[in-house]
Amino acid sequence: MAKVIILSKTRPPFELDRPNGGKLVDMCDETNAPIPFSCRSASCGTCRIEVLEGHGHIAPPEDEELDVLDIFGDDPKTRRLGCCAKLSAGDVLVRVQPVDD
Repeated sequence: MAKVIILSKTRPPFELDRPNGGKLVDMCDETNAPIPFSCRSASCGTCRIEVLEGHGHIAPPEDEELDVLDIFGDDPKTRRLGCCAKLSAGDVLVRVQPVDD
């Protein structure tokens, strides 16, 4: 089971899960999770998240995601794009990045 807890400054914690993991963006779409998505294709950075726990349950970033994270000066070990993150089974705790950050 892949379980994600999403923390935000403006909302209470939001929990979502999926039996076999998968793309975080799909999990969010299915549950109306509070991660803002704009382009959905690793080009805007709107869906940046900070991974607080469970780094090992997210597939390594690919080149497109790394390019966007580099623009923002984000370390891919702690920051990811929600539109690109692919989860395996396990617990993940993330914090939504404010859009204007």
